Amino acid sequence: MRPTGAMHLGHYHGALKNWVRLQNEHECFFFVADWHALTTHYEERDVMERYVYEMVIDWIAAGLDPDRCTIFIQSRLPEHAELFTLLAMGTPLGWLERVPTYKDQMEKLKDRDLATYGFLGYPLLQAADILIYKANHVPVGEDQSSHVELTREVARRFNNLYGRHKDFDALVAATLAKLPKDDQRYFEKQRKAFGETGSAEAHAKGEGIVKKAAVAVSGWTPDDGELLLGHLKGSGKSVLTEPQALHTEVLRLPGTDGTKMSKSYGNAILMRDEPAEVTKKVRGMATDPARARRTDPGNPAKCPVWQFHKVYTDEATHQWVQQGCTTAGIGCLECKQPVIDAIVKEQEPWRERAEAYLANPKQVHWIVEMGTERARTVARQTMKDVRGAMGLNY
Repeated sequence: MRPTGAMHLGHYHGALKNWVRLQNEHECFFFVADWHALTTHYEERDVMERYVYEMVIDWIAAGLDPDRCTIFIQSRLPEHAELFTLLAMGTPLGWLERVPTYKDQMEKLKDRDLATYGFLGYPLLQAADILIYKANHVPVGEDQSSHVELTREVARRFNNLYGRHKDFDALVAATLAKLPKDDQRYFEKQRKAFGETGSAEAHAKGEGIVKKAAVAVSGWTPDDGELLLGHLKGSGKSVLTEPQALHTEVLRLPGTDGTKMSKSYGNAILMRDEPAEVTKKVRGMATDPARARRTDPGNPAKCPVWQFHKVYTDEATHQWVQQGCTTAGIGCLECKQPVIDAIVKEQEPWRERAEAYLANPKQVHWIVEMGTERARTVARQTMKDVRGAMGLNY
């Protein structure tokens, strides 16, 4: 995440809740994307440090456990910048210009000068962030799938350019010769089919031959398998891993004015807002415009508060809201109270967990420091592989 300071409920239900679950299912890396923040806010140096640590505290308050995942700061790892630079040497300019969010952000942020190399290149920096950890999955919403697909294309191109050993064809021929004749012909048939049509079935059948060889062919090695899998994909050895988008449930909460929740819009409910502040903000939320008076019936589907009910209250309350709103049996303040109560209850453990870190900032710094060193170990190994593939290990 880009450091924007304290997190709001939209951040929690849109991403953090999924992160907390994923840390128990995968080896996870979560980092503060401070370089990414500079691609659009390169003049805001005075607040960056405060924003970074406020955000990390909210991550931990939400339930991220530094013992179960790796939390670090992007700019503390120059390896990210090195991989970004090396990937830039072979990435076509047109790939970056066609990223959907590039033109979208240029349009939305007209008040900022975004005619910079950093802004154009941020999807490639994002690709480097992912590829340097050889990630298998990237948790994203549907709207971010294009970034993961670009990352896959960048990895594929890199592997195609640098994954081929100078004696690649000879090595492939020698490895194929280890297979029975029928398996050789079948594998080549599937490779050609995959290259011509991109058939997932052909790729799976080719992989099946490699897996079969691993247990049935005498003298078969993992390097043999990796070589043939690269040959199957037409990319050579997989120096960089092509990640998959892990589509997670994304709940989008509106802000108090009914538009997208954002601190910059002044309509956000922060994760650690005090109960009195939550009550004030929710009570002041926009509702169905048709309910100008208490006696006017309304439609929950047209009311931003209803989106909160769908997240925070149970089915019985939903029915109470539907009945009361459409018949004017309840007023808007009555409708909002269950939401206020549920948000305040959810926030209690967040504030408790955050209290220790707010009282002892050095503890947060230590968590980030330890996470950064864990990440550095992985990043350095990847860069060793990348330099070797590119002939830069002299």
